[in-house]
Amino acid sequence: MRIAVMTGGGDCPGLNAVIQAIVTRATEYGYEVLGVQVGYLGLLNGNVKPLSLEDVEGIYSIGGTVLGTSRTNPFKTKDGPQKVLDTIKKFGIDVLIAIGGDDTLRAAYELSKQGLPTIGVPKTIDNDLSATDYSVGFLTAVDTAADAISRLHTTAKSHQRVMIVEIMGRYAGWLTLMAGMAGGAHVILIPEQPFDIESVCEVINRRQAKGKTYTIVAVAEGAKPKKLEDFVTLSEERDEYGNVRLSGIAQVLEKEIAKRTGKETRSVVLGHVQRGGPPNSFDRILGLRLGLFAVDLIKQGKFGYAASLQGTKIVAVKIEDAIGKLRTVSEELFDLTKLFSMV
Repeated sequence: MRIAVMTGGGDCPGLNAVIQAIVTRATEYGYEVLGVQVGYLGLLNGNVKPLSLEDVEGIYSIGGTVLGTSRTNPFKTKDGPQKVLDTIKKFGIDVLIAIGGDDTLRAAYELSKQGLPTIGVPKTIDNDLSATDYSVGFLTAVDTAADAISRLHTTAKSHQRVMIVEIMGRYAGWLTLMAGMAGGAHVILIPEQPFDIESVCEVINRRQAKGKTYTIVAVAEGAKPKKLEDFVTLSEERDEYGNVRLSGIAQVLEKEIAKRTGKETRSVVLGHVQRGGPPNSFDRILGLRLGLFAVDLIKQGKFGYAASLQGTKIVAVKIEDAIGKLRTVSEELFDLTKLFSMV
C-alpha cells in the first residue's frame, strides 16, 4: 500500500502532528508514504517525495506544515483532474490523505468520484466544518488571539481608548467568540449575528458613564453591519475556490465609533499571526490521534471517510457529510458574550 499525504488551504498549528502520526502508523503497517508538496499543486506537477520515520521525527511540536500548502484548486486548472490522476498512476499511489478545510476536502471528494480513493482530515482555524467538534489548529488559534486581546487591555486602559481587534472568520464566528470571551472583550461581533453600530456605541457610552474609560471590541473579519449588504473587503480579488479576501471591518468600525462617541479609537488586525507558532498540547494530541485514525481507516478499507473528533472520540464521517453543512455559532451560545458588555 502506498499512501500520499497532502495539506491544502491555510496553514495552522497541528498539521505536522497529523503528518508524523500518518507516517508512524503507516510504517507500523508496512505501508509506504509519499509527501505531496504544496497542496494540490504538487499533484498537478508531480512534486512528491518519500517520507520516512526519520523525516518526520519530532515535527509534531512544530507549527505550519513541512509539506507546504496552497489554495490551488485542481478543478480550476486545465485538465487538472486528469493531471492529478496521471501523478497518482505515475507514482503508484493507492490512496490520498487530504488534510484541509472545506475547499480541500470538497476537491478530494470530487477526485474520489473520478476513481481516486481518499481519506480526509478536517483542518480549519475557523472551526466551521460540521463533521467535527474541534478542527486541528483551532484551539491554538484561540489561545493566540485571546492572548493578543488580553494584552490590549493594558494599552487601551492606559490611553483610555476603544480598541478593535479583527479576527479571522469568514462565515463562522467560532474563533472570534471563543478568543473574545477568553480575552475579556466587551463587545463580540460575528458573521452569524449582523450588528447594529448604535448598539456597539451604547456599550461604550455605558461603560464610560460607569467610569470604565476603555472598551475592547472583538470582530470577525466576516461580520456585517445590519445596514450593509456586502462584506467589507480590501479588494475584489478571489482565490481559486471563489473566496473573496476579507478584511477591513475593523477600520470601518474605528471610524464610525470615533465619530459617534468622540472616543479615541484604534484598530488592530491580527491577520496571519493567528495561524502561526507551535500547536498547544490539545492540538498536538488531536493531530496525532487524527493521523493515526486516518491510516486505520485505510487498513479497514473505509475510503471516502474523514477522521473527525466528536466528543472525546475520533470517529469516521463520510467526506461528503463533512463538507455538506457549515458549522455556525448558535444564538444561545452567542448570548453568553453579553456577559462582558454588562460590566
